[in-house]
Amino acid sequence: MQQVSVSEIQRNLHKLNDFDIIEVIDKKRNKIKGYFIDGKYAAFVEEKFAKMLEEEEAKEDPAGSLHSYANLDLIEKEEDAWQRHVLEKYRK
Repeated sequence: MQQVSVSEIQRNLHKLNDFDIIEVIDKKRNKIKGYFIDGKYAAFVEEKFAKMLEEEEAKEDPAGSLHSYANLDLIEKEEDAWQRHVLEKYRK
């Protein structure tokens, strides 16, 4: 894969025309800043990005998913339900 520095891109933008994928590096800090990908790969990248977002949503916290089904009018009553249950259980 071809590597191009940020300053090279600023000076010679035409260098991006000859490649499908270019790795952009910051030579001073020796870090990868990102990638330039030719437009013909846009659909592929968008598809992979959408799939990645779906996987992240699937890893959602179970408590959060349960709250999506909860009755919003009852949430205030549910806040101390566990504490009340434990207190009532051990008071007897």
